[in-house]
Amino acid sequence: QVQLVESGGGLVQAGGSLRLSCAASGRTFSSNTMGWFRQAPGKEREFVAALSWSGSTTYYSDSVKGRFSISRDNAKNTVYLQMNSLKPEDTAVYYCAADARTYYSSKYYSGNEYEYWGQGTQVTVSS
Repeated sequence: QVQLVESGGGLVQAGGSLRLSCAASGRTFSSNTMGWFRQAPGKEREFVAALSWSGSTTYYSDSVKGRFSISRDNAKNTVYLQMNSLKPEDTAVYYCAADARTYYSSKYYSGNEYEYWGQGTQVTVSS
């Protein structure tokens, strides 16, 4: 059974940092596109960041570009989201997602491209 488990969320003041982790089990995702999405109360889920299957390319939404960084540790089958200079508008539940297709370049910004999802971790940024 494939599972994605996020951790690292919490309450932080504006300007602070958090690092989210997404640990995968049940299969490896070392050659799969991985993404992070978020959903704030009353809003639709939105794309945050993605890492190409090769690990050579990263993608970010305009709202987090320059502040967030996605990375992967294949040995640990884990993806990270380093979040710096956090703002109150970053408050949301953050979800990790994995594309089931290996060596495949997907529409990384679309949640429909990802088969596996974690349960989410809450990030709250106070002003």
